Amino acid sequence: FADLLERTYIARIDDYGGQRLRYVGEAVDGDLATVRARIVTRKGAEVPVESRMVRRADRWLVYDVLIENVSLIANYRAQFDRIVRTSSYEELVRRLKSRRDEFLHGPGTKARRTAR
Repeated sequence: FADLLERTYIARIDDYGGQRLRYVGEAVDGDLATVRARIVTRKGAEVPVESRMVRRADRWLVYDVLIENVSLIANYRAQFDRIVRTSSYEELVRRLKSRRDEFLHGPGTKARRTAR
């Protein structure tokens, strides 16, 4: 699941490639932080982006990204809940594996791969 989530984040960020990112601000509260920015499109529109982070040891890790105030984590949670309620946990796992395989082996995947 973590691999799928990472690849999804990267794919969403790639959707805005070639555009400017304008830093807006940050807030740190202990081991939690929020970094606010805006993607400035070629037409001058601004898309709000918020990265939520947690400090683990000496590193800050992103655990959620909000694009246009929509949390990727909350979005996934709602989708997962719906699949489990209407089908089964096993179906959710099957779909996650299928989606992961699409990212790894599907068309256009080469550009989405991350260095490990």
